[in-house]
Amino acid sequence: MNIKQIYTGCLAQGAYYIESNGEAAIIDPLREIKPYLELAEKRNSVIKYIFETHFHADFVSGHVDLAKATGATIVYGPTAMKTGFDALIATDGQEFKLGNATIRLIHTPGHTMESSCYLMIDEDGKEQAIFTGDTLFIGDVGRPDLAQHVIADMTQEKLAAHLYDSLHNKIMPLSDDLIVYPAHGAGSACGKNMSKETSDTLGNQKKTNYALRPGLSKEDFISEILTGLTPPPGLFPKKCRNEYLRL
Repeated sequence: MNIKQIYTGCLAQGAYYIESNGEAAIIDPLREIKPYLELAEKRNSVIKYIFETHFHADFVSGHVDLAKATGATIVYGPTAMKTGFDALIATDGQEFKLGNATIRLIHTPGHTMESSCYLMIDEDGKEQAIFTGDTLFIGDVGRPDLAQHVIADMTQEKLAAHLYDSLHNKIMPLSDDLIVYPAHGAGSACGKNMSKETSDTLGNQKKTNYALRPGLSKEDFISEILTGLTPPPGLFPKKCRNEYLRL
């Protein structure tokens, strides 16, 4: 297996190229798709999947252009909405074969309702890495106040409650030696306490991330996660609505 983080500092955004036995997938691609095409060509691999962790409000994804250029399948997590382009709306726990590896989608609503993480499992069945999108950052978790501008009856408190359940019921029970690869680092507006580091072990995050500390109640989590949030950048609500409306 091969994992390459393609980090864009000006956006504090991490896209990922993952590969096994000649088949590759891209997670959260940026608008410019040339680097992904060149990397796959260099490694003599075929891009099979484009996994999106959620609908992005802070950058334009290259998923549609990349799918047209490669024939790859665009994958999103569970959502009731339909896209205006060809995409597979996966189910929680659905698995995708990538060469000798398996990618399992874990639905983790909270930052947005369709937010999902992707668990990478090697040919021996060992869980190696998890791509957490805006659900879990290094030192922080995704802010739960953006999707409320899109879904009329969704409040930031409801989203924060979903995020607590996603983290505590689906992410924290996973192995401590799992490598966490988030979608953003320090400088992004998608969290409030992100580390400059762009990956870590899940075990270390359980020890150091304030939102994952043992004994944290849902009520205290909601209060802490909503305290100190800066206003979202002006274009975020509009971009969020546009992403959903084009679905």
